[in-house]
Amino acid sequence: MRKFIMGASLCALAVPAVANAADCGEVSITEMNWASASVVTNVAKFVMEQGYGCEVSVIPSDTVPAVTSVAENGEPDIITELWLNSTGDGYSELEAQGKVVRLGKVLDPGGVEGWWIPTYLAEKHPELKTIEGIMANPELVDGRFNNCPEGWGCRVVSDNLIRAFDLESSGLEVFNHGSGETLASSMGSAVQSEEPWFGYYWGPTVPLGKYDMTRVELGEYDQAVHENNMNQEADNPGVSEFPAAPILTAVTSDFQEREPEVAEMMSKLTFKTETMSALLAWKDANNASAEEVAVYYLSNNGDEWTKWLNDSAREQLTAVLN
Repeated sequence: MRKFIMGASLCALAVPAVANAADCGEVSITEMNWASASVVTNVAKFVMEQGYGCEVSVIPSDTVPAVTSVAENGEPDIITELWLNSTGDGYSELEAQGKVVRLGKVLDPGGVEGWWIPTYLAEKHPELKTIEGIMANPELVDGRFNNCPEGWGCRVVSDNLIRAFDLESSGLEVFNHGSGETLASSMGSAVQSEEPWFGYYWGPTVPLGKYDMTRVELGEYDQAVHENNMNQEADNPGVSEFPAAPILTAVTSDFQEREPEVAEMMSKLTFKTETMSALLAWKDANNASAEEVAVYYLSNNGDEWTKWLNDSAREQLTAVLN
């Protein structure tokens, strides 16, 4: 029934865009191949079509292909959910050449990583909110650290932190998961039974939207130490918190000049990382499409998205949603 209702809403919302298409030209935007990026793209598409009258083309892509396409073809117009730490030098070169403009963070504070425990455990044993407290009381987290799967970038950093803390000397067993699925399952199984759990996770993701987790304090962030910890061959790993990964929206310079009001709106289109995790949890629980999540978000968060739009677009989109 929910799918039917949301589908009907999508059909109703799709009609007015045709009449308003002359207000704004053609716009191309990436849809990266992961869930949060798909939600961002569908929200942006709705706002551009229904608020600004744009004719939007969605381009399935990934980080490096999107940057390469802009370099070679000047398209797509908009790259959203661009994880800056995954672009290599390609994006920086485009910025230096004046071909792209960085509009702002699409996720605030960005991609989050860290070591976590369930909040009910943190409330019962506040000392577990720090790594020192966990190492002094390993039995309270069932004596185990749930590590990243082999081959993941987080595995390298976590392995080096494990060495820097000498984690196993405190009596904690390091359990190396074989896949992201087993890591997520271990968290879910523990939380649903209100049992101890301690391990690495990242967001925005379904588990961090579905389960109430508390991030364990590892210490101050030190850029040099963290960058060294990213090296699998590091011989002197140190202690540093995980930084938030910058996740951006960028547009071509040509698009910013051609559609300045839409570019201005995209510069303000941002989600709290925890909000995106909650949306992904709703998507998972309802077996919903990214389009349906966009409708759900726009229908329930007017206090957020109305701040992105100019007066005319705000009036049009509000009328459509009501």
